[in-house]
Amino acid sequence: MYLGLSGGIGCGKSTVAKMFGDLGAIVIDADAIAKEVLEPGQVGYESVIHAFGESVLDSSGQIDRKKLAEIVFQDQSQLAKLEAIVHPAVIARVAEIRESLPETAVVIYDTPLLVEKQLQNQFDQVLIVVSDASVRKERLLARGLESSDIEARIANQATDDQRADVAHFVIVNNGTLQELRENVTKVWQQISA
Repeated sequence: MYLGLSGGIGCGKSTVAKMFGDLGAIVIDADAIAKEVLEPGQVGYESVIHAFGESVLDSSGQIDRKKLAEIVFQDQSQLAKLEAIVHPAVIARVAEIRESLPETAVVIYDTPLLVEKQLQNQFDQVLIVVSDASVRKERLLARGLESSDIEARIANQATDDQRADVAHFVIVNNGTLQELRENVTKVWQQISA
């Protein structure tokens, strides 16, 4: 079974993905792969430098994701340019991973842009994590993001209602980790039955 997992920034999607992994799912993390394809020597690295210049590099020659984010989340055309580099590379890497897995595996593809990129039809079922906006902002501020950066990122993402429209399961994450674990376990019991 191939499941898509998504949710807005700060909703706890990565925590939910880890919980599904603990229950036996194989989790493919789109963000981790996106970072991987931008490492020196990887397919996206030279393309990003060519597109955005060496000013996006840190002192060690790595792509400075914070600098790059400041550029792309303030300008839709720059975001589109980055996505045109990263997304094909991620898609190719995910295909490689999936081909290596047994057909009986429950695979969860953890991606923040499932709805924005209209990927829902690629999956057997879609799992969406939602949290109240105030909870999300509090979590993101605690991670060290600036309020203006949080607002820019949220503005570039689908709304919870748009996500819920494509969801087979909506996992609400406004409470404790234990409450979240119970919600995830209930969904797992239904999808792995």
